[in-house]
Amino acid sequence: MKGLFFIGLFIVSFLNVFSQEERSFIRKGNSLYEKEKYSESEQLYQKALEINNKSLKAEYNLGNALYKQNKFAESASFYQKVAETSNDKTVKSNAYHNLGNSLLQSSKYQESINAYKQSLKINPKDEETRYNLAYAQKKLQEQQNQQNKDKNQDKKDDKQNKEKDKNQDKKEENDKNKDNKDKSEDKKEGEQQNEQPKPNQLSKEQAQQMLDALNNQEKKVQDKMKKKGEAQKKTIEKDW
Repeated sequence: MKGLFFIGLFIVSFLNVFSQEERSFIRKGNSLYEKEKYSESEQLYQKALEINNKSLKAEYNLGNALYKQNKFAESASFYQKVAETSNDKTVKSNAYHNLGNSLLQSSKYQESINAYKQSLKINPKDEETRYNLAYAQKKLQEQQNQQNKDKNQDKKDDKQNKEKDKNQDKKEENDKNKDNKDKSEDKKEGEQQNEQPKPNQLSKEQAQQMLDALNNQEKKVQDKMKKKGEAQKKTIEKDW
């Protein structure tokens, strides 16, 4: 029994040493925090947690130091843990309030609204939390309005782009048809030019006409010569 008693006393004494060191780190961290040396205070709170990873004071104050450095996601995780594990209503309410602030800064408006509501359930008379809740609800409404506006604008842009593409396709089709028509006309004109006789060159029809005219003229000459011969013959016969 004595042995157990002395062992028991040693364990209690050992834990008291660590508890005092934990509190020392927290006090020093708080001092630096008040001097706005948030990074240095963060390191001391971390050391306190290395000694006692269940220290709600160290976690809560670490959340504050992180928040002041705009590390909102990290601060939110510590506030969340304190809010869910603390049995002290004031600490719990404040942790939810600060959790709401971290989420609000990250533009997570619906989540921040939920955190503020949890804080008000514990402390319905907290006007600061009530004000922050109203502000978060307003920001959420603005966000939703903007999303709807962007969605409508996207639809409008998509419609305009489709109409533009349609008009472009129609223009390209018209240009293609016009180009084909021009080519067809050029081809037809070229064929007509090939059919037309060149300068100083007779067409087949013209050559035939000239040949017929020459044949007719030759025939007339032959007929005339024949008649002249007959007249001369008669004259000669008469002279005799």
